Amino acid sequence: MGLTVAKAHAYGNDFLLVATDAALAFLPADRRFAEASAKAEASRAKAGVVRDDFSALARALCDRHHGIGADGLVLYDGRDRGAAMRLFNADGSPSELSGNGLRCLAALVARTQGLGPGAAIAVDTGAGAKTLELLGYEGGRYTFRAALGPPEDVRQVTIPAGGESVTASVLRLGNPQCVVLGPLPDRDRFNRLGPALATHPMFPAGTNVEFAHVEAPDRVRILIWERGVGPTTSSGTGASASAVAAAAHGGAAREVDVIAPGGTQRVEWLDEGVYLTGWAEIVLEGDWLREA
Repeated sequence: MGLTVAKAHAYGNDFLLVATDAALAFLPADRRFAEASAKAEASRAKAGVVRDDFSALARALCDRHHGIGADGLVLYDGRDRGAAMRLFNADGSPSELSGNGLRCLAALVARTQGLGPGAAIAVDTGAGAKTLELLGYEGGRYTFRAALGPPEDVRQVTIPAGGESVTASVLRLGNPQCVVLGPLPDRDRFNRLGPALATHPMFPAGTNVEFAHVEAPDRVRILIWERGVGPTTSSGTGASASAVAAAAHGGAAREVDVIAPGGTQRVEWLDEGVYLTGWAEIVLEGDWLREA
């Protein structure tokens, strides 16, 4: 029996989207009951439970040589004009939120439900409920303005990492972020500092890392080292965190274009929170034939 999977990406940051019920049914029968029981108990306790089998499924599906290949797995429960999602990175570790993964799931909801411009899509995430406004679509590409909420605990710190002392802006925007402002690093420094910061003891659960250069008051260019993944072409929450850090500590405006290797997203840091505008594209729907 195959597992039905959709694949989507936002600026090259790609995700596999699988209905939770389908993932549960795909598990061997001796593990399925334990998963379902744990899920029910977690629902009653209003707490998420990370399942080892789902982590293993994420690693297998996201493997770019032996699986389908992606930066992360989104398990979702759909509903009218919305969904609930659980996110696993390519290494199987759980994550609270991905701005691009959120947008990819919203694109799938819009596509399967035939939604048009102006529709609002509500998604429950590990970082709370998020709302996305569908601005338009062309083919399988859907553009949204997503309300990510206010940034939390924005501050500058000095971190010894990778053989040097780094000044970084740290904050939470649904997930942990560490932004190093200044000229973008060369490849060697990026590959040295990215993983050193992402796994630094200052961040017990790890952190996403961005290097951000303020090119103009309304333009920020970034490189990304994503927690549980490594280098990525784009990150929605990373772009948003970089914009916040650039405005708070780098002299940028509070509405900026953030340019990553995969493309440009628009970030607005308003009084009520951060808004992220960009697109996501559905690229395939099919069955994974490997046995669980």
